[in-house]
Amino acid sequence: MTDAAIKQEVERQLAVMREGAVDFHGEAELAERLAVCLREDRPLRVKLGMDPSSPDLHLGHSVQLVKLRRFLELGHTPIFLVGDFTARIGDPSGKSKTRPALDAEQVRENAQTYVDQVARLLDVSKVEVRFNGEWMDEMTPSDFVRLCSQTTVARMLERDDFSKRYAAESPIFIHEFLYPFVQGYDSVALEADVELGGTDQTFNLLMGRELQRAYGQAPQAVITHPLLVGLDGHEKMSKSLGNAIGILDEPADMYGKVMSIPDAAMSEWHALLSMGDWGELGGDLAGFEEGEGEPMSLKHRLAHSIGSRVHDDASADAAGEQFRKVVQRKEMPDEIPEEDVALGGRDGLKVFELLVEAKLAASKSEARRLAQQGGVSIDQERVSDPTALVAAGEHLVQVGKRRFARVRIA
Repeated sequence: MTDAAIKQEVERQLAVMREGAVDFHGEAELAERLAVCLREDRPLRVKLGMDPSSPDLHLGHSVQLVKLRRFLELGHTPIFLVGDFTARIGDPSGKSKTRPALDAEQVRENAQTYVDQVARLLDVSKVEVRFNGEWMDEMTPSDFVRLCSQTTVARMLERDDFSKRYAAESPIFIHEFLYPFVQGYDSVALEADVELGGTDQTFNLLMGRELQRAYGQAPQAVITHPLLVGLDGHEKMSKSLGNAIGILDEPADMYGKVMSIPDAAMSEWHALLSMGDWGELGGDLAGFEEGEGEPMSLKHRLAHSIGSRVHDDASADAAGEQFRKVVQRKEMPDEIPEEDVALGGRDGLKVFELLVEAKLAASKSEARRLAQQGGVSIDQERVSDPTALVAAGEHLVQVGKRRFARVRIA
């Protein structure tokens, strides 16, 4: 490539990298490095790390995964790092109290499906998948002393969450200070040129730049993105807050959840999740913001676009038709799952027991809440008392607008 062609390609790629980003630390340095890589026909190494602190990824994680795919499309090497070691520390980012550390067995169980979930959005055969236990478990005490000697306690207390907890006299445990060091050292071990992350990770990501300099490497560029707001339209998407859409959610559940987001969140969802795709929908959303367009049809198109990306077009089509049939036209779904529940010598099952045993609620507390909020119908009659008895026999149970089951109690 000529110098002019390289300059033009560098600008094109940097524009892709900036899409949806909040901050791009080290952009000028990366531009120079990218030009060298193009001359030498050598890819950048682009790191995205996620801790298996829970078994499931959600759409909020997909913001970074889609950007990682963009780097793959640009011809670079994406690295998906599973933080099996960092999950045992517990990321303190954004926490007002100490986050419980997970034991090795919990982490191993949670990590088992991560690569399969990432494969919904990335061609993992072209991704370098690594686990930071590879190098952290091999570190000696003297290695850790050298690592922790690279910054000061005052620097650590610059972190917003640590400074707030310190000011409030809320405990900060020494092991929590280790987290930024380990995440930063991952960039050293992987010789990363770029690291992606959410805005809540900025301190940890910049620590990678500092440690790379300390270990004689050129510092990585850091690209941060906003956190996707959850189904409630207020808090960031989180499984623990119950406002998330899981990557492993069934197409119909995913579609229905997208349809439930507040109208005001549609533009933000589109901007963060599309990463340059769904251009026509973006134009329609812009019109909607200006007072034109009908929100329900736009939301259908957003739900279809998300379902197609995570599943496929056919699944998104079927999920959309089911939503229109069951929720909008209030008809019965074509297929209703069947569940058998054992009476076990009881006179009947309490409603909350029935929901849990029929797999229509994850816990008894959730089942009680669903009933008390008017979200449960049995044989097409609403039941608001979670302790009401349901007799033996076959019953049509509905939870919310979209979940049905034919339950045989015997």
